[in-house]
Amino acid sequence: MFLVMINRQGNQDPMMSTILRSTQWLTLHGLIVVVGLLAYVLTSHSLQQRRSPTAAISWVLAIALIPYLGLPLYLMFGTRKFAHSHLPAHAMPMPGPEAAWPRQLAAAMGQPPVASYHGLELHADGKQALEALWAVIDGARHELVLCTFIVGRDAIGRALVERLIAKAQQGVKVRLLIDGVGRMMGGAVDLRKLRESGVQVALYGPLLHVPFRSSANLRNHRKMVVADATRLWCGGRNFAAEYFEAARRRQAWRDLSFALAGPLAAQARDLFEHDWAFATGAPPAIGDLPTLPGFAVAEPCAQVIASGPDQADDTVHDLLVTACFKAHTRILATTPYFVPGDALLMALALAARRGVAVDLVLPRRSNHHMADFVRHRGLRALCVAGGRVWLTPYMLHAKAVVVDTDLALAGSLNLDARSLFLNYEMMVAFYAPADVERFAGFIEEHRRVGERYVGRPPGLLRDLGEGLALWMAFQL
Repeated sequence: MFLVMINRQGNQDPMMSTILRSTQWLTLHGLIVVVGLLAYVLTSHSLQQRRSPTAAISWVLAIALIPYLGLPLYLMFGTRKFAHSHLPAHAMPMPGPEAAWPRQLAAAMGQPPVASYHGLELHADGKQALEALWAVIDGARHELVLCTFIVGRDAIGRALVERLIAKAQQGVKVRLLIDGVGRMMGGAVDLRKLRESGVQVALYGPLLHVPFRSSANLRNHRKMVVADATRLWCGGRNFAAEYFEAARRRQAWRDLSFALAGPLAAQARDLFEHDWAFATGAPPAIGDLPTLPGFAVAEPCAQVIASGPDQADDTVHDLLVTACFKAHTRILATTPYFVPGDALLMALALAARRGVAVDLVLPRRSNHHMADFVRHRGLRALCVAGGRVWLTPYMLHAKAVVVDTDLALAGSLNLDARSLFLNYEMMVAFYAPADVERFAGFIEEHRRVGERYVGRPPGLLRDLGEGLALWMAFQL
């Protein structure tokens, strides 16, 4: 048959050449798909990459349908866990039955024990937050550590740099940890000046990094300032102007930050030490936490909850899902972005259906247009279940969740898939009823000025658009 299709000049029949080329291409294409899917299976198994069904199906479809794009993207961004790579679980006794459920769950997920604190300040606005930030920095006598996603190339960023240099020249050991991508988003603040003045600076996950040591998609979004392991400034604010003060043509973002003193600050410093060790390759210098055995600590007490690729569990996500089923009267939450994933959305909806007052406060428009677009599907489902959503007329960047009078979570984590499953995040779990009410009051203050969201059935094109966008929501 083959000989028949060869002409007298020994040239192959054009149709046969086309068929052979197509067969070769299909064979190569199939081989690439098989290799891509095999890489997905092996890395997911060996690195214990637990994913939601939506994320897993998204990656498999991307590799199978568009392997030339899907496979490189998976190799670059597919890893989401380096469990226990640099943050070992805390060895601690399990609390007895008298302990509150959040402490029990946190203990089971390897989080540090509760620690006492005092002098909690919730900052009413950017001016108060900035004054508290400068007070913590200026009050450092021996050591000052800072972790942030962004340092702006603006008035706030310049003021921060000058203060850090001043403290280093006073003999204080100053260390600044900035996310590698966040630094570029903030305008690439000049780190050379800091280093030349004695400030130690490290980039967490720079864009050019050792392969397989980290992932370009796993960003450090934790935010903290700790002075002498005794004072903590924390929350959702980056060190850039929009988080603190209004400018000529824009309003300042509304955000939540807080400051406190006591042993809890040492817990935050230990988390910083682990992040610093990972970024620099140096062994962590972890101090002894000033807590008593188990949970016998002075009231009020709280604990740092770390979330991210350095945790075997999706700690804050699991804590929030559990909270939805444990809640009796209320769940108050504020976040700038709402793309929570199926499990958390279902838990919130079920809480609302069984009579828990579920109130979610969001900005009418955030700085993330894609997140604003895809959030409507989840918001409609929550409203149908009986939850209430409130939209503020200003950019609200605060991140906090209050459950009954038992728990208040505040820190850096947004209620979106990126924060819940990909980023390194830090929340503080507060248990004192009086302080839980203070965080509830903060959320209520913004809820009262918000407009009630009314979910409307989407048209066909919008429904398709939301579905396609949510297909990639695990990367938002």
